[in-house]
Amino acid sequence: MKSGESESHGPRREPSSGAPTGTSNIEQDRASRRRLRGPLPGRIGRPRPNLQRGVVILPSAFTLGNLFFGIYAIVAATRGDYEWAGWFIVIAGILDMLDGRIARFTRTGSAFGAELDSLVDAISFGVAPSVIMYEVFFTDGAWSWTVSFVYVTAVVVRLARFNVEQAGRAKRYFLGLPSPTAGLILATYYPFSTTPLFVTHFGTLPWAQIMGISMVLLGVLMVSHVPYSVVPRIGFRSARGLGALGFLLATLVAAIAAPRYFFFPFLVAYTAWGLVRSVVLGLLDRLPDRDPLLDEEDDLDDSGAEVRSLDYTELSPRSSRSVSPFDHSDEDEEVP
Repeated sequence: MKSGESESHGPRREPSSGAPTGTSNIEQDRASRRRLRGPLPGRIGRPRPNLQRGVVILPSAFTLGNLFFGIYAIVAATRGDYEWAGWFIVIAGILDMLDGRIARFTRTGSAFGAELDSLVDAISFGVAPSVIMYEVFFTDGAWSWTVSFVYVTAVVVRLARFNVEQAGRAKRYFLGLPSPTAGLILATYYPFSTTPLFVTHFGTLPWAQIMGISMVLLGVLMVSHVPYSVVPRIGFRSARGLGALGFLLATLVAAIAAPRYFFFPFLVAYTAWGLVRSVVLGLLDRLPDRDPLLDEEDDLDDSGAEVRSLDYTELSPRSSRSVSPFDHSDEDEEVP
């Protein structure tokens, strides 16, 4: 009877904790199916929306439009239509001005976009203007094409240096004459030369020699470190921002009302002003308020800026300060 009692009334053996129950088997099956399916819709890993894809390619679309009009200018120049060739380069310059601003506004700038922009600028503002000048002035000479070669060389060197020194974006100054400015000077010469003002007062000058020397000088200015101001930033909270807005509006009105009279003299004046300003400052041995080579952005409205007291103890040698061996707060931060 003891043996029967031990069988019927003895303590029951509990299932081991490692043995899977029915519920745990179902949960494991669900987890394995999730892993095979991947992330659920609407969670991490979903594809980028079509709208965002369109925003990403928008700056590159403007850059390729710049390339289109640069190539079109070359074709027009080879066909003898020099005026329209010049206007096509002007359109390319407008697209070049917009693509970088759109990339910064939509926060879609990339190293690919910067390199693509430089390659396109070499064609639109290097090759295309030099082809126009060659077709207009230098087809008769056996070696006069070398002037175009010198100019294009300066353009590509200037673009490569711009990407290295200023990371593809100038904040306060261009170090050297921008290549679009040089290209637009050459491109808008022919439309300006067809105006009655040019024919009456400047038509008898030896323009073949003048433009040849100008191409070399423009090349030298592009590879120089002469600072040229960027397009001023507009604003409504300061007198400087309002002045920049008024200047840009006046420029836009003049460019639309009389483009043949406006572009060439205006760009030549901008180029001469930067050079004369640097020469005068050098002769007077006077430094500007800030080093232009630092290329720092301006604050348009600093009326509400916070005034901070400077702590110069951070500039003293480490041996003269007591530093805790557990204090590493200054390793990854800049001195304010």
